[in-house]
Amino acid sequence: MKILIAGAGEVGTHLAKMLSREKHDIILMDPDEEKLAFTRSGMEILPIAGNPTSLNDLEEAGINRIDLFISVTTEETTNITACMLAAKMGAAKTFARINNYEYLLPKNKEFFSNLGIHSMIYPEMLAAKEIVSAIRRPWTRQYWDLLGGALILLGIKIRKNAHIVNKYLTELTSSDNKFYHIVAIKRGNDTIIPYGNDRIMDGDIVFFTSRKADIEEIRRQTGKSDQEVKKALIMGGGRIAVRTSQYLPGNIHVKIIETLKDKSIRISEQVPINTLIINGDGRDTDLLMQEGIQDTDAFVALTENSSTNILACLAAKRYGVTKTIAQVENIDYIPMAEKLDIGSVINKKLIAASHIYQFLLDADVATVKCLTFANADVAELIARSGSKITKKKVKNLRLPKDMTLGGLIRNGEPMLINGETQIQAHDHVVVFCLESAMRKLENFFN
Repeated sequence: MKILIAGAGEVGTHLAKMLSREKHDIILMDPDEEKLAFTRSGMEILPIAGNPTSLNDLEEAGINRIDLFISVTTEETTNITACMLAAKMGAAKTFARINNYEYLLPKNKEFFSNLGIHSMIYPEMLAAKEIVSAIRRPWTRQYWDLLGGALILLGIKIRKNAHIVNKYLTELTSSDNKFYHIVAIKRGNDTIIPYGNDRIMDGDIVFFTSRKADIEEIRRQTGKSDQEVKKALIMGGGRIAVRTSQYLPGNIHVKIIETLKDKSIRISEQVPINTLIINGDGRDTDLLMQEGIQDTDAFVALTENSSTNILACLAAKRYGVTKTIAQVENIDYIPMAEKLDIGSVINKKLIAASHIYQFLLDADVATVKCLTFANADVAELIARSGSKITKKKVKNLRLPKDMTLGGLIRNGEPMLINGETQIQAHDHVVVFCLESAMRKLENFFN
């Protein structure tokens, strides 16, 4: 696939590197030549210094031969305009990064489609929703609705007190334990797609799929207490912080600490009544003590500096905060955050990458999720009539070792999957796979 990415910022650069590894033909465009310098280090990425809203620059980049045009600059108006121009000039599909939730409303989908904008993403909004999920269930590392909430994906750090620790999966998949499916284990730097002879160890991050009604049983089996967040402190007053405060339940008292005075005044007009804006430096321990860090249930670090966020969360843990969440945009820092026991990690690059994958797979893909703590992806796919996945029982499909099926929806009913399950045409199936296996999905679902 020939892909043109406009914007060589953090998101655009990550997408270019990721997609070039998958053997796509990648062009990266940006007006600033210095941002394109990394492409000279042997990567198969064609850099073009140009403006994505320039007709001449788009034409010189061969826009009429582009299969997917992705505009992820920091300016929403640039992205919208660039996608409109690209579509009119022959790009097959377009994808825009935005920061206006109104554009995503279902009633506006046809309007933007008619303009030539086929899909849009608001990473800050999706990041805020992930933070809210983490705060609502502080005992999880990752919580994600699958298939519209019919099934749930849970990532949980296993401690010595867990009922399931030191047990083999064969012991955990007996008739008494059919309320969850363990789809992956993150152990150290490795992500394992487990089989019956694999054992749960102390310190593992275990990923479960389950029905929503069985979440409490998983919490008990993993030895987690039923915590409730009543007070949350957010460091950094950017768009993610404002959106988070808007999405959190009204019974949670929220404080946002922002360094810039003008920004503090501006965002104070955007947050709900349960949110207090503090003008100050969130790294100031005296200020944190003054604002009650020792009585805070959740601490969220959302500055633009990954290391600052990680260190701030470590400081919060020393004060007794049980749930810490850090925005870590430097992907190389994510394993370090996990080793330091940061509760949850937010990364806008992975959020954007998740949505891009939906355009790249030929199978009928509803959603893709790139997991932060595991080098793995979760995809929701529809089994086509006559596809390989429907031919045999799961145990006889000879699935790759880096892929497992987590559950399905059939006629509106959620089901967990085992070896005896036979996938049927039109089933909505959850597939958990390592990053290297994502392209293999097409072989089974087409």
